[in-house]
Amino acid sequence: MECCRRAAPGTPLLFLAFLLLSSRTARSEEDREGLWDAWGPWSECSRTCGGGASYSLRRCLSSKSCEGRNIRYRTCSNVDCPPEAGDFRAQQCSAHNDVKYHGQFYEWLPVSNDPDNPCSLKCQAKGTSLVVELAPKVLDGTRCYTESLDMCISGLCQIVGCDHQLGSTVKKDNCGVCSGDGSTCRLVRGQYKSQLSASKSDDTVVAIPYGSRHIRLVLKGPDHLYLETKTLQGTKGENSLSSTGTFLVDNSTVDFQKLPDKEILRMAGPLTADFIVKIHDLGPADSTVQFIFYQPIIHRWRETDFFPCSATCGGGYQLTSAECYDLRSSRVVADQYCQYYPENIKPKPKLQECNLDPCPASDGYKQIMPYDLYHPLPRWEATPWTACSSSCGGGIQSRAVSCVEEDIQGHVTSVEEWKCMYTPKMPVVQPCNIFDCPKWLAQEWSPCTVTCGQGLRYRVVLCIDHRGMHTGGCSAKTKPHIKEECIIPTPCYKPREKLPIEAKLPWFKQAQELEEGAAVSEEPSFIPEAWSACTVTCGMGTQVRTIRCQVLLPFSQSVADLPADECEGPKPASQRACYAGPCNGETPEFNPDNGDGLLGGLQDLDELYDWEYEGFTKCSESCGGGVQEAVVSCLNKQTRELADENLCVTSRRPPQLLKSCNLDPCPARWEVGKWSPCSLTCGVGLQTRDVICSHLLSREMNEVVVLADELCHHPKPSTVQACNRFNCPPAWYPAQWQLCSRTCGGGIQKRDVLCKQRMADGSFLELPETFCSASKPTSQQVCKKDDCPSEWLLSDWSECSVSCGEGTQTRSAICQRMLKTGVSTVVNSTLCPPLPFSSSIRPCMLATCARPGRPTTKHGPHIAAARNIYIQTRRQRKLHFVVGGFAYLLPKTTVVLRCPTRRFRKPLITWEKDGQHSISSAHVTVAPFGYLKIHRLKPSDAGIYTCSAGPAREQFVIKLIGGNRKLVARPLSLWSEEEEALQVRKPNPKEALQTHKHQNGIFSNGSKAEKRGLTADPGNRYDDIVSRLLEQGGWPGELLASWEIQDSAERNASSEEDPNAEQALLHLPFTMVAEQKRLDDILRNLSQQPEELRDLYSKHLVAQLAQDIFRSHLENQDMLHKPSEQRFPPMAIPPHKHVSSFSSSLRSSSGEAGGGSRRPHRKPTILRKISAAQQLSASEVVTHLGQTVALASGTLSVLLHCEAAGNPRPAIHWTRNGEAVQFGDRILLQPDDSLQILAPVEADVGFYTCNATNALGYDSVSIAVTLAGKPLVKTSRMTVLNTEKPTVTVDIGGTVRTIQRVNVTINCQVAGVPEAEVTWFRNKSKLGSSHHLHEGSLLLTNVSFSDQGLYSCRAANLHGEQTESTQLLILDPPQVPTQLEDIRALLLATGPNLPSVLMSPLGTQLVLDPGNSALLGCPIKGHPTPNITWFQNGQPIATAPELTHHIWGAGQILHVANLSGGPQGEFSCLAQNEAGTLVQKASLVIQDYWWSVDRLATCSASCGNRGVHQPRLKCLLNNTEVDPEHCAGKPRPAVQLVACNRRDCPSRWMVTSWSACTRSCGGGVQTRRVTCQKLKASGISTPVSNDMCTQLSKRPVDTQACNQQLCVEWAFSSWGQCNGPCIGPRLAVQHRQVFCQTRDGITLPSEQCSALPRPVSTQNCWSEACSVHWRVSLWTLCTATCGNYGFQSRRVECVHVRTNKAVPEHLCSWGPRPANWQRCNITPCENTECRDTTRYCEKVRQLKLCQLGQFRSRCCGTCGKA
Repeated sequence: MECCRRAAPGTPLLFLAFLLLSSRTARSEEDREGLWDAWGPWSECSRTCGGGASYSLRRCLSSKSCEGRNIRYRTCSNVDCPPEAGDFRAQQCSAHNDVKYHGQFYEWLPVSNDPDNPCSLKCQAKGTSLVVELAPKVLDGTRCYTESLDMCISGLCQIVGCDHQLGSTVKKDNCGVCSGDGSTCRLVRGQYKSQLSASKSDDTVVAIPYGSRHIRLVLKGPDHLYLETKTLQGTKGENSLSSTGTFLVDNSTVDFQKLPDKEILRMAGPLTADFIVKIHDLGPADSTVQFIFYQPIIHRWRETDFFPCSATCGGGYQLTSAECYDLRSSRVVADQYCQYYPENIKPKPKLQECNLDPCPASDGYKQIMPYDLYHPLPRWEATPWTACSSSCGGGIQSRAVSCVEEDIQGHVTSVEEWKCMYTPKMPVVQPCNIFDCPKWLAQEWSPCTVTCGQGLRYRVVLCIDHRGMHTGGCSAKTKPHIKEECIIPTPCYKPREKLPIEAKLPWFKQAQELEEGAAVSEEPSFIPEAWSACTVTCGMGTQVRTIRCQVLLPFSQSVADLPADECEGPKPASQRACYAGPCNGETPEFNPDNGDGLLGGLQDLDELYDWEYEGFTKCSESCGGGVQEAVVSCLNKQTRELADENLCVTSRRPPQLLKSCNLDPCPARWEVGKWSPCSLTCGVGLQTRDVICSHLLSREMNEVVVLADELCHHPKPSTVQACNRFNCPPAWYPAQWQLCSRTCGGGIQKRDVLCKQRMADGSFLELPETFCSASKPTSQQVCKKDDCPSEWLLSDWSECSVSCGEGTQTRSAICQRMLKTGVSTVVNSTLCPPLPFSSSIRPCMLATCARPGRPTTKHGPHIAAARNIYIQTRRQRKLHFVVGGFAYLLPKTTVVLRCPTRRFRKPLITWEKDGQHSISSAHVTVAPFGYLKIHRLKPSDAGIYTCSAGPAREQFVIKLIGGNRKLVARPLSLWSEEEEALQVRKPNPKEALQTHKHQNGIFSNGSKAEKRGLTADPGNRYDDIVSRLLEQGGWPGELLASWEIQDSAERNASSEEDPNAEQALLHLPFTMVAEQKRLDDILRNLSQQPEELRDLYSKHLVAQLAQDIFRSHLENQDMLHKPSEQRFPPMAIPPHKHVSSFSSSLRSSSGEAGGGSRRPHRKPTILRKISAAQQLSASEVVTHLGQTVALASGTLSVLLHCEAAGNPRPAIHWTRNGEAVQFGDRILLQPDDSLQILAPVEADVGFYTCNATNALGYDSVSIAVTLAGKPLVKTSRMTVLNTEKPTVTVDIGGTVRTIQRVNVTINCQVAGVPEAEVTWFRNKSKLGSSHHLHEGSLLLTNVSFSDQGLYSCRAANLHGEQTESTQLLILDPPQVPTQLEDIRALLLATGPNLPSVLMSPLGTQLVLDPGNSALLGCPIKGHPTPNITWFQNGQPIATAPELTHHIWGAGQILHVANLSGGPQGEFSCLAQNEAGTLVQKASLVIQDYWWSVDRLATCSASCGNRGVHQPRLKCLLNNTEVDPEHCAGKPRPAVQLVACNRRDCPSRWMVTSWSACTRSCGGGVQTRRVTCQKLKASGISTPVSNDMCTQLSKRPVDTQACNQQLCVEWAFSSWGQCNGPCIGPRLAVQHRQVFCQTRDGITLPSEQCSALPRPVSTQNCWSEACSVHWRVSLWTLCTATCGNYGFQSRRVECVHVRTNKAVPEHLCSWGPRPANWQRCNITPCENTECRDTTRYCEKVRQLKLCQLGQFRSRCCGTCGKA
């Protein structure tokens, strides 16, 4: 259907004519000058969507031509057309499809983008190359080109901008924003190179997000591109791009070109989904993809509104902030989303003043809003700079800068940084010590100390700082060496020296002095002078020098001496040893050209000092095998004192000597593994690690044994630790789904989805939803997607069918069902429950119709009433009456009340009871034939019944007679059925006349007014006379005797029969009838008598009335009997005889002609009658047992007879489908034990069974009640359990649980009209006829597990089908399984290392260790799975004292822990299920520990002379080795050592212990001796060649670095000025710097010196500036008289004691600042309504601050509405 319509042809001409005839608007001055009339109104748009054109006309008022144009255009309908509208140009082409072109019809398609004439209508015939210009110009508003907004107007192409304005040149930027600046998107350009492999054939090139534009990708290479998409709703798609063309992918146009060597992909955009471009590997060569597109910036900063003012008056301030906004979801998200785009610049917060009005009634001090404590302005506050990270070479120092605010109490707290952003934030990091560090500078090498052979050369190494001065501070580790060997190639003609020639003294001295020289600097430093001469001329002496503390004064460039304590760092040594050569009596003359004198002295030292052994070092290992090294020392041969090792000749050092030690295995110890990854990435997770107890046997063999944890005595290291203890980002946490809103038909269920944050302590913090940036999970879903049961939908009652008189009203009923989709649908009416006739039609009565010319009363409706009074004297099942009279009846009598009418339709008759409209119910039937039927009268039925036939109305009064022949008073409230039954079952034995077994009700003898006959209620007018008739002796004697017989018969429960009495009862009147006129006469006569004679007259008149009524009854009886029939006189009935009220019915049903003799005893028999159901009328069905009743739509009553014979008399009870019938108002039990169903419905369908029972047995017969002849299956919902009987017989419908190898019969008794066919199924598969028995039963013989299943019986006939099922379950009693692998595997999985035992019926035994645990398995099988109960010594295991146990494996495993010594008794497991029980037993025995000699232990040595075999003792328990601790205190057997491995050891390296470190800090050296030794079998270790050990193993190192830590100390500056913070009156604090440095003066972090006592950095000092105190003013008036928000303030300031002037408050911070704000008048207000207490509540609601308690309480009203 065409969406966009065009203007009708001829519109411009009609519109022009209209303009010429219409009045013109006022013309402007320009129009008058130009002679133009005013512009007319705009025409209708040429299109309704997609952009059309509208025009306006004007006319020239001059006879000459006017300058300008008479028509103007504008664009209109600039809204997008729906997708189904199609192209506007295509619509114009298709308009010619029904016009012949050259005699033929064509389907025309548009030809667009014609470069020559874009505004002509050119079309191409579909399927041909024929292109025709069908019109010279297209309709106005047609696009000139498909990709442009330019439109054709009057056949010309007009420019249209992106603002849809004609003539506009405004274009969209690359982001798609009209006249935009390109700031809302960013250009993404890149290149991808494939790196695919055989295992990875696909890879992602680039992900292009939703909204991107101008996408272009070019693939070069053999591979292939394809697309994956994902919409904002989560729908995913894929497009393979298999061929060249234009595709629509998720509503985005994709242009794809597939060329031989490349692929090109273009998308104009904007994309309507997220596109993922992928590449598929198709060739061996690599491919490259170049891509470019514009990506929208979907997260933008957005400035918030101003926050509430900080003060209510007197001048405050307020700030704005910025929030990150997601343009796609229109939600506020976390700031990091906006920080991702560098183009996004977060707006600075704005600050403005507010509430500048002065505060009323105050001292000028502004009052702060108690819920917004921002006073004074927030400010940046910084901590002091930290120490520089480096003493030189450029370091950094940092400080903490935070935004703080001070509240009205003067307390300073940290707040959010945005509150201080109105001023620039102070820098937190700055560079420091950016000068270069001191460096070592080496000078030129000196000449070699010799002229031939090997010598030494020296050089000077200086430490130069960044100023070029010689200073300290260089690292000793990086210092270049000052001495090295040198070789002169000239050969020497004398023996080669052992050592290089040392330098001559001048050179040596020069190098020493230059090395230790130091320059004076601007910092105080120690400056050493030159060393003095040696104190001796030969031998060892000392040298001294002077150390001065000096400083360079830069302004005078002079050096000043300072006290030594002013210089920091270690003081250089002022004394050292020196050697002046040998003392031989002659002082050798030093020759500068010959150094032999010095060397000769050194050779003498070799003879004075030599090496000697001095014991062994400590063992290298404490266990597991270590070594000891012989200590070699350099001794003075003369004094035997230790000397420096340099004085002994190295080549003479004795060989290394080693020996083994501590060969015993190491004790058990803990070995820990690595920590596992953290279980959570945030919040608080857990890490675990393995911790095992291990035992090192031999260090040489690296033999380790894993032990039990109990064998490691040290505390076990932790196996778990917390990790990632920091707050998680906010996330969504959905709760459980709530209950469904509907039970069927598709409802809704909801759940709470909260934004929470998991904190570092594991708790959760609930946050506003804006804190969670991810898309929120759904909070509601559809549920209960099942169809609802069918139900009736009733319309409103129609109007009355007539305009006057009586008519009918109807209403329609539709059977509808609510489907699972939530939509209601109309279904077949058979699917709804039966609908009573009265629910769809009812009578209505309007004003009486008038007939012209005739009186309306003559031919109106007439009711033929009978004015009689009826008194029931004997029980009858049913009585018929005609309206107009009074009836006094016995309870439980069924009454049919007729309303005979003339000139009125019987279905329109209406009935009322006591003025209330009567409708049909289970107790009262309002028939559509003009009668009303009351089933089995009860006290609540007494009343006035009114029959209405149009305007005619007649009444009938019903009263009840009690068991003592007294009238039953009207009940105040209706009794329940239970109360009635209780009254029936419990008669009062004291009242002789109240013995009727059906008596009920409340009795009354009437009031005085009633006795006088002056009743006010017309329904009670005859009550007094009837009461007198019933209670006094006015009846003839024979009638009274008959009444006594009747009452006595009803009281007697015996079964004796008297035929004479029975015959006499036949002549009693059932109902006495008297005319109302006769009783009216009696009442009138009594009213005329004097009051004192009225009582006497009444007795006489009532007695005469009784004689007349009885005589009239006898006359009627004579007329009814034949003349030959003998009538027994009533007087012949003996009063003492008892007559059974059941005798006649019993004889008539059993066919027995009984006399008075006693009958023999026999069991019950129910009489079955073959006759079909008796259809009394269209609405009543009466039937006997053994028949089938088919309910029809008009059936109102069903009566089921059940007659049983037996002696004693059987008791009758009814069941329906196996369950007792529940009697009520609709389902009744008649006096003859028949079952009556009133107004039957579909729920009443089923098999009704009459059960007759006495002491000798029982009998039962069923009758089927079906719905319209549909099949019916007799079912039983019982569960039958059989564990003993060989056969089982059940009705279908329940569950049979039986043991194997029994015969099972399933009865399927069916009913239906016609007879239903029975088909059997097992698990929905049809069974063969071989299983069937007679009458549709199924027999299963010798059942087993293969017979288990669901057996279904289907009964089908023409009217439908019904299927019922029985579940057959085969039981297997508990027994021991033949295969025990499963329980053994269960024992192994429960306790892999625990002893276990399987129970058995005969009993088993398990021997255990003391303190051990055991697993007891109870192997069992059976179906259903048996329940297992454990016992110890016959008592339940749960009651066993001091027994630790656990039950696992569904009760099959008993774990008993920590068993002590002594017998544990017998354990048993009782397995039981429905099929039987089984008991299995086991006993536990505890065994003791003892020592035993094991095999010889491994030889203690593999070679040498110390190897021995030591017999190993082991502690045994039950011949199993246990921990030796268990045998502590037990006697040990004697053992003897055995020698072993007494042979030479192979050569091996022996090492000594490391020597002491040469330095305590700053890096020293440790050495040890490494020698190759061979241990002989004699125990002597001899050194051998190193080559013998090198062949076996690598030589161990003999030197290692030690004490690498720096030599550090605390240093401090001098005390600063006493200007720190005040801490008391006149008391301040002064500071000094304390820092950690090396002895070279290099500053280090304080942690390096943490082991040293730190000097104090602060101390107290006296300051005049601290002579201050707080001064306060008086309190202002309270801001409120009541409530919770009143406060008052006062001025608090810090003043100087002496000047009394205000000073900065921080000087008084040493004392508590007095409060300047406090609550006041905190008393409840009289009006406690929720209201706002500030005028800024609207702003609080806009900023969503109601979640905060302090805002919510002040803005109670506004926040409550929100």
